[in-house]
Amino acid sequence: MTNIQTQAPTAPVISQTQASAEDINGTQQYMAPLVWDLQALQISTKQAHWHVRGDNFIAVHKLLDKVTDHVREFADMAAERTVALGLPVDARIETVAAKNSLPQMKDGFQNYGETIKQVVAQMDAATATARKAIEGLDDIDLSSQDIAIAIEQGLVEDRWFLAAHLAVDN
Repeated sequence: MTNIQTQAPTAPVISQTQASAEDINGTQQYMAPLVWDLQALQISTKQAHWHVRGDNFIAVHKLLDKVTDHVREFADMAAERTVALGLPVDARIETVAAKNSLPQMKDGFQNYGETIKQVVAQMDAATATARKAIEGLDDIDLSSQDIAIAIEQGLVEDRWFLAAHLAVDN
């Protein structure tokens, strides 16, 4: 039997960040809810992608796939910013399910119109969370605020593309 000794982890050569603890915690207060909402939105948009039906099926199905990809990227941006500041991100499914602010989507197959309305409502909730982050981060961390701004802009554009499928000619 061999005796294996483990070494204690060594301290990093430099600290994780130069930001103050107060600024880091303030940033997390705005970025964590954004991560939770975006993770939930990613799951919902993929669910919608699988279950959409109706005349505009192909266009909406493909667009929802792109929206899902965008939302995944947005969540990653927000989470990685938090981690870069030296804080963990709790985006486990149980945490996301308990703490996201999105309205719940119906399950099962649905016509594209109803699907879009539900996804847009969820995007509106995530956009509101991004806007709270933008406002709250203004005096705390401008780099994190820039990320929240980029996320908000992306959500608004994707919302526009989805909602355009519900437009009616007068």
